Amino acid sequence: MLNFEDFFVTCSGTWTTERIYHSTLTGEVERSFTEFRVQQITQEQKQKILSLSELGGIKVDLDNPQAVFPGFSIAFDTVSEKGEKVSMSLQALFVADTYVLETSGSATEIPPPPLAAQVVNAPDTELLTGFYLRDEGYSEAGAIAGRFTYQTTRQTLEMTTYYRRSVAVDQMRLISPDMRLRTIVTYERPSIGEQPTIIDLVGFGVERRQAA
Repeated sequence: MLNFEDFFVTCSGTWTTERIYHSTLTGEVERSFTEFRVQQITQEQKQKILSLSELGGIKVDLDNPQAVFPGFSIAFDTVSEKGEKVSMSLQALFVADTYVLETSGSATEIPPPPLAAQVVNAPDTELLTGFYLRDEGYSEAGAIAGRFTYQTTRQTLEMTTYYRRSVAVDQMRLISPDMRLRTIVTYERPSIGEQPTIIDLVGFGVERRQAA
């Protein structure tokens, strides 16, 4: 089993995946091919994200000598079966609740998690929870703050991102050093205080690490 920091080390490298997306509201099905290039996040990139998160209302305990903020730098190219191409790069940082001193503003407006993101924090699950911070969002531009859980026993990282119009639950499970299972469930964002229930899109795929 990988601890939280080792999970991110193992995720470094080049990964490829063919995903299938199901639009639950229209019945459409679409495939896409993506190549991910993942590197360890640098200290400079971490500091940038932490500065953005503080502006967004998340104050982190940077003076705690035990604080470890793992993350990664990602660049990817996606080609859909229709020939549409999307390229993007971003940095993501993961801050455990233990090291969050204060939340205010938009950070306190996160709605209840959808059913797909609910995890029971039982004594034997070794569940870690916290904030998932990015310098850019996938479907909306600008810095994004969401929530994450990491289950050591299942080597599963789950990221819930709250956009203005949607809520995305992205799960990454490492089943071997060179293979990951990936699922994405996207909901319509409900009114303030309500739990997301209307599923708009479901995607899944198998990701494989490519030889260096």
